[in-house]
Amino acid sequence: MEIAAAVVAVVGTVLGAGVVGVQQYYVARAQRRQTLRGRVLTALSELNTALADHRRAMWVREDLSLSGAAPADVAAAREASHLTRSAVTAPQVALTVLVPQLRLDVNAAVRAAYDMRGSTSTELLASRRESAISAADSLAAAAAHLLSRP
Repeated sequence: MEIAAAVVAVVGTVLGAGVVGVQQYYVARAQRRQTLRGRVLTALSELNTALADHRRAMWVREDLSLSGAAPADVAAAREASHLTRSAVTAPQVALTVLVPQLRLDVNAAVRAAYDMRGSTSTELLASRRESAISAADSLAAAAAHLLSRP
């Protein structure tokens, strides 16, 4: 009888430790997923902000160029667009590393903003701007879909 009680006690202890171990595993996994989700949301927010800033800078730059503005004004706008373009790089890289499944969407949104350069008319510039906004919206939708999965 004492042996049976000892066996039951040992088995109970082992099973209890196993249950605790499994619980800890799932808690740690949930914490890692939440941390990744937070990092992705931060990078996505930073990229969307940087893309909006770059689209705005490119609009000013190309509009000045198309309207025949003074070379100094165009040069200043070009310098501003270089700053906004470089602000895109860090969140772009972060998103493609953190969520490789979004790489094509990230690159499409970035490329669309960059494609505003060299527009030959205000209509083309406006069209390219709308395409860039649409690509950024598509990226946000793809990220939302990906992040909403369990």
